Amino acid sequence: QVQLVESGGGLVQAGGSLRLSCVASGSFFSLGTMGWYRQAPGKQRELVASITRGGKENIAGSVKGRFTISRDIAKNSVYLQMNSLKPEDTAVYYCNRDSLGIVSWGRGTQVTVSS
Repeated sequence: QVQLVESGGGLVQAGGSLRLSCVASGSFFSLGTMGWYRQAPGKQRELVASITRGGKENIAGSVKGRFTISRDIAKNSVYLQMNSLKPEDTAVYYCNRDSLGIVSWGRGTQVTVSS
């Protein structure tokens, strides 16, 4: 079983930056595909960014150019650097791991962007 723990959320003004971190622990062979999703009140959960085991990145169009995803395999960690934040980025951000179809989720971290 894999546990994912997010950190780094908070309250920031529009135009500011935050860096989210996610650490994976438990029994696993590799990180697999790691991703960040977000869910705003009243909306469906959506993919923000992901990075495959081979390093291929997928960034949502709404955050492209502002958010970057990275990972540290040695630390079993994935990061989301969020720059030029907008009020519409306000959501709970969830870390996700998908390895051979086995999906794990973190409990989420709140990001609030004030205008």
